[in-house]
Amino acid sequence: MSEEGVLARHHALVTGAGSGIGAAIARALVGAGAVVTLAGRRREPLVDLARTLDTTRIFIADGFDVTDAQAVAAGLGKAREKFGPVTILVNNAGEAPSAPFEKTTLDMWSHVLAVDLTGVFQVTQAALPDLKAHGLGARVINIASTAGLTGYAYVSAYCAAKHGVVGLTRALALELAKKGVTVNAVCPGFTDTPIVARSIAEIVAKTGRTQEQALAEFTKANPQGRLVSPEEVADTVLWLASPGAGSINGQAIAVAGGEVLAG
Repeated sequence: MSEEGVLARHHALVTGAGSGIGAAIARALVGAGAVVTLAGRRREPLVDLARTLDTTRIFIADGFDVTDAQAVAAGLGKAREKFGPVTILVNNAGEAPSAPFEKTTLDMWSHVLAVDLTGVFQVTQAALPDLKAHGLGARVINIASTAGLTGYAYVSAYCAAKHGVVGLTRALALELAKKGVTVNAVCPGFTDTPIVARSIAEIVAKTGRTQEQALAEFTKANPQGRLVSPEEVADTVLWLASPGAGSINGQAIAVAGGEVLAG
């Protein structure tokens, strides 16, 4: 069944929209009829994505640094001027540097939490008046990670931040339940994105392993033995944004081929 038009009255804002999961989500939302604000720090990838879409239904909010409250407020203000209040917020911006815990500096720790957790707080708080005013049908969808549901070695800051995103999702879902706004998290496993591609290239360069051997490190935890596609994550977001998901609230949904199972 086609989702075309199901979100025709919505204005969605997607952070970290320039590539990977964010770009796939933006495409899915446009395809479902929403107008979409592509938010990100760098303009070039946002423009490249916009060229592949219906530009009459796209607004580019570059310079959108989720760690900078003034940049967030300015970007939201311009988005509202273009398309009106935001009714669907997708918090996708994030970073995932790796290091052993003993070599994780305070600067790295602080930066990852600022982008991956505090950024979700700041953007959501800034968009909240729009979402509450819209009421029934408004959505907050946070892109977390299976790292928010379990632990992984060498990404302690990322795991801590994504666990925080899941906790924030659950708390805010309860606060907003009677306002008609749902709040959920999508938790992808390792996904076929430029970030993973760069990580595979680094493993090959540093260890001398083949690309196939390096890829196996990322797919071995997935019972399906593969990377998740960005489109699969986007389809989950699209479902959560749809009217049919109105009773789904406060959930952290793993998109990971069975890697993480509910307890």
